[in-house]
Amino acid sequence: MYGYVRPPLQALPEAEAERFRRVYCGLCHTLGQRYGPVARFILNYDFTFLAILLSGPAEEESGRARCPVSPVRKRAFQLPGAALELAADESVILAYWQLRDGVADHDWLHGLKYRGISGLLEPAYRAAAAARPAFDEKTRRQLALLAQLEAARDPLMDRAADAFALLLAAAAEEVDNPVRRRVLEQLLYHLGRWVYLVDAADDLKKDAVSGNYNPVALRFGLVDGVWTAETRHAFAATLDHSIHMMATAFELWDFGVWTPVLESTLYTGLFQVGKSVLDGTFQAAGRGRYRKNHKNEEETT
Repeated sequence: MYGYVRPPLQALPEAEAERFRRVYCGLCHTLGQRYGPVARFILNYDFTFLAILLSGPAEEESGRARCPVSPVRKRAFQLPGAALELAADESVILAYWQLRDGVADHDWLHGLKYRGISGLLEPAYRAAAAARPAFDEKTRRQLALLAQLEAARDPLMDRAADAFALLLAAAAEEVDNPVRRRVLEQLLYHLGRWVYLVDAADDLKKDAVSGNYNPVALRFGLVDGVWTAETRHAFAATLDHSIHMMATAFELWDFGVWTPVLESTLYTGLFQVGKSVLDGTFQAAGRGRYRKNHKNEEETT
């Protein structure tokens, strides 16, 4: 979820966009309070989306404060609570293991930045892993499976996507209500599958040059990372299927005040991102990686 799960804030009413920004800032404050200033650098829209999914139907109390990003003007933010703390803990665990994957995927020189950042984040990771040992163990296990699939250059795209989807679904395991937990597990599973496949599609040409494992290229027999009209259409259909499955799960639960921003993300934002990735126009600045490697539009085509 590093850069692909984007709500179309410009299309939302201002009140809803501000509600999202309060959670974004609240997650930043929660990361800082629980893990120090270094942890704030992992903040992104994807983890904010996770925090909203884990939140109750009503917005929690807000405060106002200055921060390093806004040192002069106070900004409204949601005060830390159980949902933000859970999202912060899981975000730190996910970010740390992605950085460790970066170390493993590069030689000593090119892995220096991943090694340095992961070293800075390691104290936060150890605390988060102690707080959420089950999620940390599931993350380790699924990323190890992804490493095995990569090493074998497994051509089955869905096997690799499933490994990451199960990892993300585990983010809902601490939700108390069994019905809500099941809804969130299904939604996060299909979101994880979608993110993994979009990430692979985003890296097609780079992986074609480097020779890195790319299950989408193997599945569709792409040459030099270039789509044909037929393969692009087929891949768009599998992306859209994941979004439709997310929407099916979403409709089974009342998300309260968060419904507008979640709806806009699922029914508009994900389609827009998928289309821009396939068009080659997606702006990837600031995102990390999920994939390990050394209703405005009904289809992304």
